[in-house]
Amino acid sequence: MSVWDSAKPQAHSPHSHPWLAEMLYTLDKRLQRRHAVFEYSHHPACVFRLEISPAPRPVVLRDGTVARAGQRVAHLHFWNEHIPPFPRNGATIAWARRMQQAIATSLRELARYLASQPDLDDIAVIHGEVPSGTRAQAEKLARIMAHYGFEAVAEPADLPIGQRLHRLAENILISLIIFAQNAGALRLDTLNRVRLPIYFSRRLLNEKFGAAGEKPSFAEVA
Repeated sequence: MSVWDSAKPQAHSPHSHPWLAEMLYTLDKRLQRRHAVFEYSHHPACVFRLEISPAPRPVVLRDGTVARAGQRVAHLHFWNEHIPPFPRNGATIAWARRMQQAIATSLRELARYLASQPDLDDIAVIHGEVPSGTRAQAEKLARIMAHYGFEAVAEPADLPIGQRLHRLAENILISLIIFAQNAGALRLDTLNRVRLPIYFSRRLLNEKFGAAGEKPSFAEVA
């Protein structure tokens, strides 16, 4: 769940700086192409895109699933255009329920898509990152994602310099996006946003959200 899916202008949210929002949208599309991020479902409620990429480090999940460093994993990115519009006065129960339903739909679609692609049979782990302003906020979001089967796995404290620089660049991009869309919402801690890695075994994904052999319902509408 990464950040560059957030740049596209949205009709429901007027921008503080439309020219900057348009520039960020162009950058967003280039980053998607560079990282081979794609839409695995056409369902209008799907809130994730997908990237098949090497696992950055080895991980062992609670159900015994193991991913070695460099092994291919399914990396989720938020599909910002499909995320329910956030209420101006803060989250409501109705918005939270809609978002919960959208995540469940997205995971069902993911299970179906993976089952339909024989060249992805080696994918055993789904990976995402929860970006937030503080570690406590990230952990709270991770607890919400645990409801679906995700588990948080702590990162090493001494990340490589290249990864730290990459995250700083992502945080700068987040800050620009917020500034372009709603300048008044920009906070000083945006540049210090943390990431909490979360993982989901494909075995558990199939148990909770799909069955092997199902065909993806790319045009299915709830």
